[in-house]
Amino acid sequence: MDQPAPKTVAICDPVTLEIVKGALRAAQSEMEALIERTAMSAFIREKKDFYAALFDADGRMVVGSNVPIFGDILQPVFDRYPRAEMRPGDIYWYNDCYESRGAVSHTPDQVFIAPVFVDGVLCAFAQSWAHFNDVGGMRPGSLSPDCTDIFQEGIIVPPIRVARDGAFNEEALRIFYRNSRFPAMVQGDTRASVAAVRLGEKRLVELIQRFGREVVADAFRRLIAQTEAAVTARLRAAFPPGTYRFTDTIDRDGQGNGPFKVRLKMVVTADRVVLDTSESDDQAPGPINFLMHPTVPKAILGFYFLGADPTLVFNAGVEGAVDEVVLRPGSLLQPNFPAPLGQRGLTMIRTMTACMGLINEATGGKGVASSSAYVIYYLRGDAAGGHPFLLTDGVGVGYGARPTADGIDGVYFVAQENYPAEFLDLSYPVRLRAYGVNMDSGGPGRWRGGCGVIREIELLAPEAVLSMRIDSVDHPPWGVAGGRNGGTGRAIVNPGRPDERILEPLSDGTVMRRGDVLRLETGGGGGWGHPFEREAERVLKDVLGGFVSRDSAERDYGVVLTADGRAVDEAATARCRGNAPRQAKLFHRRVYVDALE
Repeated sequence: MDQPAPKTVAICDPVTLEIVKGALRAAQSEMEALIERTAMSAFIREKKDFYAALFDADGRMVVGSNVPIFGDILQPVFDRYPRAEMRPGDIYWYNDCYESRGAVSHTPDQVFIAPVFVDGVLCAFAQSWAHFNDVGGMRPGSLSPDCTDIFQEGIIVPPIRVARDGAFNEEALRIFYRNSRFPAMVQGDTRASVAAVRLGEKRLVELIQRFGREVVADAFRRLIAQTEAAVTARLRAAFPPGTYRFTDTIDRDGQGNGPFKVRLKMVVTADRVVLDTSESDDQAPGPINFLMHPTVPKAILGFYFLGADPTLVFNAGVEGAVDEVVLRPGSLLQPNFPAPLGQRGLTMIRTMTACMGLINEATGGKGVASSSAYVIYYLRGDAAGGHPFLLTDGVGVGYGARPTADGIDGVYFVAQENYPAEFLDLSYPVRLRAYGVNMDSGGPGRWRGGCGVIREIELLAPEAVLSMRIDSVDHPPWGVAGGRNGGTGRAIVNPGRPDERILEPLSDGTVMRRGDVLRLETGGGGGWGHPFEREAERVLKDVLGGFVSRDSAERDYGVVLTADGRAVDEAATARCRGNAPRQAKLFHRRVYVDALE
């Protein structure tokens, strides 16, 4: 008898692979544009605190935003709802940090997921994530430094099926909306998030119908494999076999405790890479705890090693370079339920910079310098007519310098955007009085650390309560390879007036009244390389641009300007730099070592 012909497996050829990759990137961007244009809260529309991603049928991310702070987003749903029982039209939803094991890490983060079916076969998933501005809790905005357990940080939604066969569970949504002080805003954000996953579902169906299930599934596998191969090779090149350690510091927890240490250890052998976080401090009483999923530090390192290659996509392949992440229950990076998590952004940024510190240790200082943690403040009160308002504003900071370029100025972590002046003045009972670069906040170096910003806001409402979050005040961002530390930030009410007061960096309950002014000065990033090695003309450009003061140019960079401040005095600069570099370089290296304890 003739043997049956072997079954052929459809393979995605290189040209089709590039077309699929472009289509996936376009679909993801279209999903994110939809959220931005249809959401109600300013924190989503203006601050861009959201992202979208696309996954294969096994729940592996194929294309995602470059936000390496989230864990295995789909597994919490799989734990409750087997894939075999899913149907077209289903949508799944959660914000439960502890049940998701850190897939989301504070309660405002809402995840919506839609399975994608073609001809009755489950082929993929579309997902949206967004920070909802108020989901209940002890204070408007849900995230207060005063919180001491997660129940004070808003309603907790475990993974649930919120839509079945296209029909929504309106009763569950009504409960959710009822727990917000701004239900119409939350309802609008929910609709935008759901619309995004429906759009992603549509685009994936179109793609699969065009090329076939097998070809697209193979494309998914190849895109993940490409990313994993690149990240693994680059990490191995940066980390020869050995043990590397780095420690970074969070100033305080909002409950009078601190400082807190994030301690990382990387053990690299010929066939295994292990990242150990277990020596980090115990969990904090205040809300700086970061419930970190094991995939997060893998993604942070993977994101760094992908940075130089725009042809690769950020996906599940970034996780393959690190074999194991060790987490200690009860620690700052793996707190026990119900520890508060609302201000986890501080610890998240320090974890990211500690990962950069490991890279610097392994490469002899060829990585990125430390960055400030983005600043957030809340103003809560009643506007004209007694209508409540909630102004949640994230303010940019300076990022660390790189071995080949200055750090980025005025960056807000998620979207790298700050609220425009016109938007603030039109939308809230405040007046933006000043907005510009925080001069001298970038750490001096061959490459200058990014500068923070200055914002002054005058309150026009009768009264408001202010919540404030600034870090890296007591422990400024460190420099690398002779670069100096970045500048620190601070918050001041009524600067220069008799009633001036400097606020506790992590605090809540400050009462402001009509005419009071809040001045924010955010910190900068660390410098890279010795400041005297920076070209004098580049320093002059910084002075003329308002990034570096004339005093700092001479004191920190050894660059002397002419009397009119418009040119470099070459002779005076040569004399100033003549004998100082060796002594200064030793000092700056010592600052970097201090960060390692």
